[in-house]
Amino acid sequence: MNELKIQLAWNRLLAIVEEQAQVLMRTAFSTVVREAGDLSAGVFNVSGDMLAQAVTGTPGHVNSMADSVAKFLRKFPLSTLMPGDVLLTNDPWDGTGHLNDFTVVTPVFRDSRCIALFAATSHVADVGGRGFGPDANDVFEEGLCIPMSYLFKAGVRNEVLLDILKANVRDPMVAEGDLYSLTACNDSGATALRDMLDDLKLHDLDALGAVILQRSRSAMLAKVAELQAGEYAYEMTIDGYDTPVVLSATVTVSAEGIGVDFTGTSPVSAKGINVPLPYTQAYASFGVRCLVGNDVPNNAGSLSVIHVTAPADCLVNARPPRAVSARHAIGQMLPDVVLGCLHRVLPQAVPAEGASCIWNPVFMSTLGAESDRLAHLPFVINPIFNGGTGARPQKDGLSTTAFPSGVRTTSCEVNEATSPLIFWRKEYTPDSGGAGALRGGLGQTIEISHRFGAPFIVSKMFDRIRYPARGRAGGADGRPGRVYVMQEGEPLRDLPGKGRDVIPQGARLILQTPGGGGVGDPLARDAEKVSADLEAGLVTERDDGDF
Repeated sequence: MNELKIQLAWNRLLAIVEEQAQVLMRTAFSTVVREAGDLSAGVFNVSGDMLAQAVTGTPGHVNSMADSVAKFLRKFPLSTLMPGDVLLTNDPWDGTGHLNDFTVVTPVFRDSRCIALFAATSHVADVGGRGFGPDANDVFEEGLCIPMSYLFKAGVRNEVLLDILKANVRDPMVAEGDLYSLTACNDSGATALRDMLDDLKLHDLDALGAVILQRSRSAMLAKVAELQAGEYAYEMTIDGYDTPVVLSATVTVSAEGIGVDFTGTSPVSAKGINVPLPYTQAYASFGVRCLVGNDVPNNAGSLSVIHVTAPADCLVNARPPRAVSARHAIGQMLPDVVLGCLHRVLPQAVPAEGASCIWNPVFMSTLGAESDRLAHLPFVINPIFNGGTGARPQKDGLSTTAFPSGVRTTSCEVNEATSPLIFWRKEYTPDSGGAGALRGGLGQTIEISHRFGAPFIVSKMFDRIRYPARGRAGGADGRPGRVYVMQEGEPLRDLPGKGRDVIPQGARLILQTPGGGGVGDPLARDAEKVSADLEAGLVTERDDGDF
């Protein structure tokens, strides 16, 4: 293939997988997918190697899905697949880390031969069990697990599987609809891929895929070679479920690539904050890619340069049947740990610690009296709220921004349209970003009540309440998060960051997401920036005239 054709084909592949992701968002039933982009999409060669991924989506989904397709092919070899086949699983250890994520894989045929596979993942709102949250004691309590199976076999729907699924979830229409959405987005990718091959007069993706993977791997190795070889360690203490946990990592830089080892991390938890290894590998790899080779395409070639390991039965390598539903509460902290290691290699490129983990509560109805049916209409929503990122090397941190997940927030209008909740307040929390020459990003304050004054349930998976994001180089820590209940305008009680609680009748729930850490001496901050922050209400002046 000549260079022009390679570049044209590469650009087309990127457009195809991005359109695949957009089809998924436009057709998804779950609000968290449709509004927040909690998904992944990509195209794979016939060996199960990811060639290209959509920009839309999360690193946790993308990088764990990258490892998933080869596992599908081990159970369903290419020779057994046929046109019209669609495969799926939500097994946390074969997919993307917990039961709410469904991965669907579709083989693409041309002239009776499989030439590629498309895969996509999305978060399905409910899979039964206790519901999305950290409180289960094992994975069996967390919902329905579907091993790698046929969703469609030669174009015929697997009615038994769908009947089992619909009988075990709280909202069967949404669950079934999301599976059709995943199927549709893969089909759109397959159609566009065949058109591309016709336009460029290519028989398959074999030659192009080999070039993409080889060049990506070589480019990544070249970036690694620019770093000083050695071992670099970092450690972070975070809230855990009810007792603090330690995330410890050592990054090894060598001519062979970059290794990340999580030896020293706390052991597995009795609750559902454990992280399966594929999700750990996904976010640890992303942490590396933030600094090293971030202009190199993310695919099986570039990812092969990064090797992530963790001791069995530690918090970030939990094995079945450990509870893993809230694996993101720990897993999304891992990029900050990896960046802390790389700070010794690239001190001018690493931001301060941020809020990291998204705050994605599940709100649902309680069982009320039949005489009060309107106030107790059933509902389940899973909105997304974000804290602040750490201050960046040359800029302040980003306020209320999802890093590392990239999951967008869900609007108050959508949340109110899909539930009986009212969102009275959603605003920046002043002074929540850590002070510094470069300020940390701000968190936000959200105030919520039931429209009819009824009680409602909140399932929480929050961190950074007891252990805030740390600043760097003399910068201050970000403000920790807080969750509390107000009754008649007065604080009633604080709630823990994780677990299920009932918000009493007539009360309001207040969520304050964490801020990011600052970088550098706060006294060295530019006076114009201080004035701008004061004018915007991002910081307040204390009684002693300080900030």
